Amino acid sequence: MRAWAVVENAAPLQEIELPTPEPTGTQVLLDVTHCGVCHSDLHVWEGRYDLGGGRIMNLKDRGVTLPLAMGHEIVGRVAKRGPDATGVQVGDVRIVYPWVGCGTCATCLADEDNMCQIGRAIGIFQHGGYATQVLAMHPRHLVDPGTLDPALAATYACSGITVYSAIAKVMPLPQDEPLLLIGAGGLGLSALAVLKAMGHRNTIVADLSAEKRQAALDAGAAQVVDTGGEGATARLVEAAGGPLGAIIDLVNGSATAAMAFAALRKGGKLIQVGLFGGEVRLPLPLMAMRALTVQGSFVGTVKDLRALVQLAQNGGLPGLPITEVPMPQADAALMRLRDGKVTGRIVLRAEAA
Repeated sequence: MRAWAVVENAAPLQEIELPTPEPTGTQVLLDVTHCGVCHSDLHVWEGRYDLGGGRIMNLKDRGVTLPLAMGHEIVGRVAKRGPDATGVQVGDVRIVYPWVGCGTCATCLADEDNMCQIGRAIGIFQHGGYATQVLAMHPRHLVDPGTLDPALAATYACSGITVYSAIAKVMPLPQDEPLLLIGAGGLGLSALAVLKAMGHRNTIVADLSAEKRQAALDAGAAQVVDTGGEGATARLVEAAGGPLGAIIDLVNGSATAAMAFAALRKGGKLIQVGLFGGEVRLPLPLMAMRALTVQGSFVGTVKDLRALVQLAQNGGLPGLPITEVPMPQADAALMRLRDGKVTGRIVLRAEAA
């Protein structure tokens, strides 16, 4: 199979030939038709995460090997099945759930694979959708997009379920209570769509980019806030009419985490989603005295993916801006994302799609 792969960290992707997988057991081989370009791909491409304080988490130490075809927001067409793969037929179009684990533990068998202690995520620990084919571990990881636009449906496998899972952690919330989203990129616009589908009416979006703030307003944000310069926390609190009870940080860098924590009201929840990196110091007595919650949220389950697709198929989920790019332009697409020149989501499209 052809792949547009990371051969050397932080170097241009290269088009290479890799062995086409032969599905065994419950595995299913799919021809990739669409694959989203996610901000997480940049961290994999760089080969590291910034843990703050000069500390780095090297992905090679975690078992990531090169060359690697990244890409975990995948829609593909079933090409071949292993002998134990049931429930799908050759030619079926499916969204591929990528956040797989060992496949045998109680967590995986409960369809909560993303919380498995042995991560085997597609596009990170095994080849993903920046390629002509991809291997799914089990038919239960394949979700029928129905009549949905496959380019949009691909984004549900990461950005969609990531925000769906994060939003669930602050719900239930009165429809008119302010909820703050930090970041108006692909995740932010996906979160706005999900919140709108849930009937929430008072979502505030914060971002440095005027273009992205405008995109958030166009997508239904009640207000937007410029977080550049001094006084960002005060502007957030002013926009909300007081300290906030629910904040979802889709950037999750040192500056945004500190800003968000300072904007919480008593009993407030800060859900940390992004992987921008860094560290934050928290005043521990205030955590107890103000009954605050700071919680991480890692992607979502295959159950979340099924629920989100059902919501979209029922017509309740607005789309987000999608730019389709031919698969051979994967490197240029990744660099556009790195340079902050993407509003919404770039989705790679196979030449035959």
